Amino acid sequence: VQLQASGGGLVQAGGSLRLSCAASGSISRITDMGWYRQAPGKQRELVAEVTSGGTTNYADSVKGRFTISRDNAKNTVYLRMNSLKPEDTAVYYCNAMGETAQPMGVIEVWKHWGQGTQVTVSS
Repeated sequence: VQLQASGGGLVQAGGSLRLSCAASGSISRITDMGWYRQAPGKQRELVAEVTSGGTTNYADSVKGRFTISRDNAKNTVYLRMNSLKPEDTAVYYCNAMGETAQPMGVIEVWKHWGQGTQVTVSS
């Protein structure tokens, strides 16, 4: 299973960006998908996550500004980021958890990360 993220870039404060992350490979189903970010000198933190049923969870710092969504048919998760602030500058990583059916009835449970995409917000 591979996750391919895209959509990062440089934007002025107050601007918007949309990140996308598509999962590919041998996938039976994806449960949770999410976005994390890591700023220089800081730990990776959860930005937003969404379950297969559409339940969402956001970090307090992005509530009301960011929207996570997913297209289950395309195994893709999106992050719409509005009203961006300089403190949103970070490398953004997508994450997915799911299952793959293996021979003999075995279910492989997995968790994978995308490669990261840089988001830079200038003041």
